[in-house]
Amino acid sequence: MSFNTSSRQLPNTDTGSGTGPDEDAAAPGEGGAAAGSAPDVTAAEGAAPLRCGEPEETPAEAVPGEGADADGTDSGTAADPAGAEAPDGTDAEAVTSSPEDASDAPDAPGTAAGDAAGGNPVGEDTAGGEVPPGDEPPVPGGGSGWRDRHPVAARALARTTTLAAAAFVLFALLMPSRADEFRPAEFLRIPVEAVFGAALLIVLPRRPRIALSALAGLVLGVLTVLNILDIGFNEYLGRGFNLVLDWPLFRDTQAYLEDTFGHGGALGIAALAVALVIAILVLMTLSVVRLGDLVARNTAIATRTTLVLAMAWVTCATLGVQYTGVPIASEHVALVVQDRAARVRKTLRDEAEFVRISKKDVFANTPPGELLTDLRGKDMIITFIESYGRSAVEDPVVAPGVEATLTAENSKLTRAGFAAKSGWLTSATYGGNSWLGHSTFLSGLWISNQQRYRTVTAGDHLTLISAFKKTGDYDTVGIMPGVQKGWPEQKFYGIDKVYDAFHLGYEGPKFSWSPMPDQYALAAFERLVHGRKHDKPLMSTIILTSSHQPWAPIPRTVPEDQVGDGSVYDAIEKAGKKPGGIITSSRKSKVEYGKAISYSVTSLIDHLVKHGNENTVLVFLGDHQPMARVSGAHASRDVPVSIVAKDPAVLDKIADWGWTDGLRPGHDAPVWKMSSFRDRFLTAYGSTPRP
Repeated sequence: MSFNTSSRQLPNTDTGSGTGPDEDAAAPGEGGAAAGSAPDVTAAEGAAPLRCGEPEETPAEAVPGEGADADGTDSGTAADPAGAEAPDGTDAEAVTSSPEDASDAPDAPGTAAGDAAGGNPVGEDTAGGEVPPGDEPPVPGGGSGWRDRHPVAARALARTTTLAAAAFVLFALLMPSRADEFRPAEFLRIPVEAVFGAALLIVLPRRPRIALSALAGLVLGVLTVLNILDIGFNEYLGRGFNLVLDWPLFRDTQAYLEDTFGHGGALGIAALAVALVIAILVLMTLSVVRLGDLVARNTAIATRTTLVLAMAWVTCATLGVQYTGVPIASEHVALVVQDRAARVRKTLRDEAEFVRISKKDVFANTPPGELLTDLRGKDMIITFIESYGRSAVEDPVVAPGVEATLTAENSKLTRAGFAAKSGWLTSATYGGNSWLGHSTFLSGLWISNQQRYRTVTAGDHLTLISAFKKTGDYDTVGIMPGVQKGWPEQKFYGIDKVYDAFHLGYEGPKFSWSPMPDQYALAAFERLVHGRKHDKPLMSTIILTSSHQPWAPIPRTVPEDQVGDGSVYDAIEKAGKKPGGIITSSRKSKVEYGKAISYSVTSLIDHLVKHGNENTVLVFLGDHQPMARVSGAHASRDVPVSIVAKDPAVLDKIADWGWTDGLRPGHDAPVWKMSSFRDRFLTAYGSTPRP
């Protein structure tokens, strides 16, 4: 390390005594000559000139020259031994000590010996910078601070911190927003934002530079947090985080964590999340400020490096240079910011557009006598199976077990006189937010976000349930074990009576998030609703929850006469697997997910076979695909849908749909948007459109 200070000329020591050149010419410090620099020397009259390449000799009695480091850097003026005076009687402080004397003193930071030992106690890279005389760092061992006592460790720590700051910032500039995109090539790119940022920091004065660095670090920290949210949302919901609409979902996330890991575990996870956000914001800000200071202290090097990187970026961008399919020239942050801004604009526009769309309904003015005429007198059941997606019947790990279940349950139906047809629907949601799938299926509108959900449920758009209610021939009920708080949507859907988690009489344990096993919910439906006498047929909506993630522990089927109040499930829940051992493993999650789907389908078909009759019509489907860890990063949003009935006329009405016979839809069976089902169903069963 070098400090480039101007060399100082010794005072004139000529006393007029006629001394020779060895006495009245001050010898320059040899360290400067060794470094190749030409010190400013004023030779006394009569001094012999030095030949090129001829070493200078300094007699012992000659006044020593100004001390210099062996690397050609000026370390300042070292004090002479006590009592030493210049030949003319001037104060000894005006004359530097000889190299021999200096070699006996401790190596000061900035000297050649000090540098060789790693003696910069501050650890800052000062190449290209200056240290004014008198501002030299304290001599190691002469101070009381840790940096003074351990200069090597201090310098190593400082350099490590700088490298860590650079790596942290580079990671944030190139960080993908999907977990499956994390690969080395993504981080071997040249971020244009770093090039522009460095150029700006080089030319700014100190105070504006620090302010800009802090602001840039804070902004980059916020973008990093949003990127992490994008990763989580893509993993669980198959989409990025929506800055406008998704904040309320954190309450549901907290509830899910409490159900999965307990109250203490949920609090711990929440605390870690908050600490992580604060740490990212603080460390990112400090990192950018530190790098800004480094650029300012090394302006020449920083300028050259920035120019080289700028030219490299332009060249790579122009030629389209790639590494393993990833462009070397990156503008990732700029594109991410543009994308987020576009999503916000789209969300705001979508709200107004959806209000207009939701007011249009081809069946809005259909008279009661012209609705569902071909299903009058039928006992209707619409059932949603949580997370029952296409992956359940097509994923290589999951499908074998689920297909075996569907085959066995289809045989049960056939023996009981039932038949089924199945197809595919593309859900408006993925991995979660089940209510979006429910509302899309029942309303015939594409409810893909929370704002649309709030808009539609605040209105009076016709749903499949309210269509049956509008006929005046049906009582409508809802079996909603997953509803654990007030549910004002009941009115929108047209449900007369809701049995939520607190009104089904369950006294057993929760199974992770699921408040009760599906077998119990169906048994309670039979006991409280279906098994009782009714003046009118029922239009029942049932939401089964046992297949909700994290798929541990999973209930198992017990004899129906042992279900009771649910206490029988205590031992089953305790013997089941723990969520923590499942949710972090993709393969384990797939295996347990398949078991959960098999349990839910078995519970439903067992109930139908035992309690259904000639007038029973069952429509059941999945609300969405499971999360990406199970379904895959690029899975479709398709879910199976089936209609089951004993009366052949019911299935004859949909013969032209092209659906597959049985409970398992064929791979090439028709795929419709989930929002199209309502109108197709109403039309197939005798409803007349009246816009």
